[in-house]
Amino acid sequence: MVNTRAFRQTIQERALQDPLFREGLLKESIEAMLYGDISTGKSLLRTYIKATIGFEELGKMTSIPPKSLMRIFSDRGNPTAKNLFGIIHSLQQKEGVKFQIQTLR
Repeated sequence: MVNTRAFRQTIQERALQDPLFREGLLKESIEAMLYGDISTGKSLLRTYIKATIGFEELGKMTSIPPKSLMRIFSDRGNPTAKNLFGIIHSLQQKEGVKFQIQTLR
């Protein structure tokens, strides 16, 4: 899906102004992956990263080169569990949130 500049700019402006929106993007990306929709989860996580801290800053936080991060979150990227959970951990710390998994019966 091709995003127009207006869409990307709108998402970034909203993310920078609204902490609940940022938290929602991060939460939805994790939930999508937990439900098996890896493609959507990575896409939402990529959107979150671009709209908030960017790949350069995330690279500094995770010690993963920014180009590698961009590949990880590309359509064909295949992150290792270590990288993916490390990235999610870093983003939770940056956002000041801590997600917990709850089982539903």
